[in-house]
Amino acid sequence: MISINYHLLNNGLRIVHHKDVSTQMVALNILYDVGSKDENPDQTGLAHLFEHLMFGGSVHIPEYDMPLQYAGGENNAWTNSDMTNYYLTIPRQNVETGFWLESDRMLSLAFTQKSLEVQKQVVIEEFKQRYLNQPYGDVPALLRELAYKVHPYRWATIGKEIFHIEQVNLDDAKNFFFTHYAPNNAILSVSGNIEFEEVVSLSGKWFGPIPERNIKRRCLLQEPVQNEARLLEVERDVPLDAVFKAYKMPARTAPDFYAYDILSDVLANGRSSRLYRQLVMEKKLFSEANAYVSGDLEPGLFFVTGKPVAGVSLKEADELLCEELEVLRHEPISDREAEKVKNKFESNELFGNINYLNKAANMAFYELIGNAGDINRQVDLYRNISTGQIKEAANKTFRPENCSTIYYKAGKTCR
Repeated sequence: MISINYHLLNNGLRIVHHKDVSTQMVALNILYDVGSKDENPDQTGLAHLFEHLMFGGSVHIPEYDMPLQYAGGENNAWTNSDMTNYYLTIPRQNVETGFWLESDRMLSLAFTQKSLEVQKQVVIEEFKQRYLNQPYGDVPALLRELAYKVHPYRWATIGKEIFHIEQVNLDDAKNFFFTHYAPNNAILSVSGNIEFEEVVSLSGKWFGPIPERNIKRRCLLQEPVQNEARLLEVERDVPLDAVFKAYKMPARTAPDFYAYDILSDVLANGRSSRLYRQLVMEKKLFSEANAYVSGDLEPGLFFVTGKPVAGVSLKEADELLCEELEVLRHEPISDREAEKVKNKFESNELFGNINYLNKAANMAFYELIGNAGDINRQVDLYRNISTGQIKEAANKTFRPENCSTIYYKAGKTCR
């Protein structure tokens, strides 16, 4: 059981804390309730750009990394469709440096033209390397655009087009920052060898003076129900043909999300999972097969993917994957199979939360979607899912008309 303390500053900043005496370090995790779903369709990639801009200097601190490194700390960040997360680890005796650094960039960035241009180029190069010059790198963008027609999940976190990033100016950056980056739109999660009273004191000292801001109201277009199978065929210079399938599924906050997560593990978690055992090991018709859920805070996607061996067409590969999914729609999994998946989840959950940084990140996430204390309920929520619920999830989801599929054909130059 992870003991959690709570505090709320007058400016709306939510603070959650857990004391961990097993370490001499402290983790500060700041989660902002803004992601790529909050962008304008004609100006995408801003949330991810800000992940980089936040390290380019704040109003009183020209360089973020150097003071933290002098204090023995490390940092990083990530962005997805729903949120942006920044974290640092630092020796407990230097922890105030972390509060100082994070509060100053929450107050305001420096917003210099030089920093903006540098970070834009970094993001553009990342776009090229990860999405344009990486084998299968354009799949996430293609599949999102195929699966979603109106919801902002239809573009990848890095953005739809490079020119969207190229055209960002300082006014765009300032507007995005001051309508999303604010204490009343953030959660500060602290875990490590630090007393709650000290966290409250340092938070009040450094974050308390930051004024709350008018957060841009979130008004997302809701994706209509998909009533027809969608298929896209592309050819690229990649070594192997591949099939990518995306089925609509409920949001991460839905009560039945856990049934879908278990279902993905039944299909593709380990060598004894169904897709690997049936299609890779026994039938030897695939070189690899996988399944996973997006875990989005809005209704998301259940992915099923595979790379068939030579001689198996993409249509045949697609049919083989669908056959495995049809079995799950009509035949409940055994109690033993469900128990194996739940045991693995419990083990991963318990071992994952041993680390003080993981605890800080997880507490922030659960506070965002409900309550940080839900970190202690996850194992029970999975344990309480029945095989009947798993079958019901499969039956509702693995319908042909609920699926978007890409046939990704290897170009002749790579064969």
